[in-house]
Amino acid sequence: MTTRRYAEIDVFTAEPLLGNPLAVIIDSEGLDGARMQHIANWLNFSETTFLLPPTTPQADYRVRIFTPRQELPFAGHPSVGSAYVAMTSGRVRADARTLVQECAAGLLPVRVEGEDSQRKIHVRAPEATRNALSEADADALAQALGARFVRPPGNVCNGPNWLTCDLGESPAVRALRPDMITLASITDRLGAVGACVFGRTLDGIADMAVRAFCPADGIPEDPVTGSANAAIAHDLFAHDGLQAYGRRYRASQGREVGRDGSVEIEVDADGKIHVGGACTLVVQGTLHVD
Repeated sequence: MTTRRYAEIDVFTAEPLLGNPLAVIIDSEGLDGARMQHIANWLNFSETTFLLPPTTPQADYRVRIFTPRQELPFAGHPSVGSAYVAMTSGRVRADARTLVQECAAGLLPVRVEGEDSQRKIHVRAPEATRNALSEADADALAQALGARFVRPPGNVCNGPNWLTCDLGESPAVRALRPDMITLASITDRLGAVGACVFGRTLDGIADMAVRAFCPADGIPEDPVTGSANAAIAHDLFAHDGLQAYGRRYRASQGREVGRDGSVEIEVDADGKIHVGGACTLVVQGTLHVD
C-alpha cells in the first residue's frame, strides 16, 4: 500500500475553521486522472488538489484540481491553497517570493507576501472572456436567485464559467435565498459551474460582499471562491465598473455559511486579475491509497 502525505487547509483566512477548506494530496505521483477523481469524490470536498512535478522547466510545480464530479482547468482557492502547501511541505522552496504554477489552464504566476501567519499568496487568474446572457436567460436567472440586477449579468470564463450578477449593494447580496433546483437547471444549461452575486459594502472591513452558488455541482453555496471573485473583477474591468472599488479591493465571502473569508483582488495595469489571501493548516496526515 502506498502512503501519501495529505493536508487539509483553510484558504482565504488565517484562522482555522473559517475560509474555504481544501484537501491536498502532496505526493500524487503514480495516480492517474480516474484515480484522482475517485479520491476527490470520496473525500467530498468542494475541491481536492494533487501536487505533481512540473512537465515544463518554466514551472515550479504542477497541480490538478478536482471537484467531486469533474476536473477543473483552474480554480482560485485550490490554486492559492496548493501554492501554500507546496511551500510548507517542501515541494518548493519555503522562502520563495515568486513561483509558477502549472495547471490545465496553463502557467500561472504566483506572488508571495509576508511571513508565517502573515503570509498571503496571490495567483494570477487565467485570461477571461465574457459573453452576455439573453434577456430570457437573465430574467430566468434573476427569478431563480430572487434578485434584481443593477446591470445585465454575464457568463465569464476563466477556466470554469461563472454567471456574474451585480446586485449593487451588500444587503441585497446577504439577503438572497435562491431556488437551488431552478438555479441548477439554469447553470447546467448555460455551461456554468455556478452563479456569483456581488455588491458594494460600507462596513469598513471589506469593499465587496460576494456569494457563489453551485447547486448543479452538488455545492449549494461555496464558502469562498477565488475563480468567482476573479470573474467578477474581469466583468467590472471590462465594463468600466471598477470605479466603485478601485484596482485593489477586498471581498468578503462566506458569512452566510459560517466561514467569513477574505479575498484580495488586484487588477494590474494590463488588466490581469490577481487573486490572493491567507491560508492555514488544519489537518496533516497520511493517505493510504495506491
